[in-house]
Amino acid sequence: MHASEGARAVAVARSVAASLGLPADEAAVLHDSNKLTLRLLPADTLARVAPAADQVAEFEVGLARRLTEAGCPVGALDPRVEPRVYERDGFVVTLWRYYEPVAAGEVTPDAFARALARLHTGMRELDVPAPRFTERVERAQRLLADHERTPGLVPADRSLLQETLSVTAEWIAARGAPEQLLHGEPHPGNVLATTHGPLFIDWETCCRGPVEFDLAHAPEEVGPPYPGVDAELLHRCRLLVLAIVTVWRWDREDLFPDGRRMGEEWLARTRAAAGRD
Repeated sequence: MHASEGARAVAVARSVAASLGLPADEAAVLHDSNKLTLRLLPADTLARVAPAADQVAEFEVGLARRLTEAGCPVGALDPRVEPRVYERDGFVVTLWRYYEPVAAGEVTPDAFARALARLHTGMRELDVPAPRFTERVERAQRLLADHERTPGLVPADRSLLQETLSVTAEWIAARGAPEQLLHGEPHPGNVLATTHGPLFIDWETCCRGPVEFDLAHAPEEVGPPYPGVDAELLHRCRLLVLAIVTVWRWDREDLFPDGRRMGEEWLARTRAAAGRD
């Protein structure tokens, strides 16, 4: 979030929390991207704040409530206030329970795999509208076709990414694996290590696809202990995800911290996977 927006977002979050009886004298920024994640003290609540335009907060709140009720390993909404979206001054605010990190601060591969399998089991039962994972492929392909949005890519790298996206997506589709509702981006940044075990957060990226697409976002060590994983499908999904996120980092409008360095690193990995390094 841009600095000018960030200051306003913090003020709005503190104001909303205080109006609900949750004192918010201090606000610590835990994560800053397209939305701001804050720990508000002394109430010790977690606030997520985003511009009201193009937000999916209603979807996130509704899904989180259903997953919590189903006993899935997810971060819960703050039980002290009404579980809904609060809109004020052009921003939407949602309030979540804050979980103190465990001392180790990391989730083991086995625990990660078990928690993700439990999440997938719960999500499999939900009839929730969500785009297929291929929507991300199409979005990346549109960026590659728009040279003004991705001016830093040389022709050979642009062609490599286009080919990787199309060929890999076609292979995955032909595999015919069962598809279901997925988290969409269950990478370590969206998994909390808590005394309650690993808990998944952040639902704006939900999509439908094979569970291997979710596993492709997790550390490689998480794949083997996941029950019934299709190893070849997981390998192809990892390549697809790598190509997608690489394209996003080359978008001139990308705000991801240190995004261009990551884009160069991931592009090199894509070349290596294609034997073109």
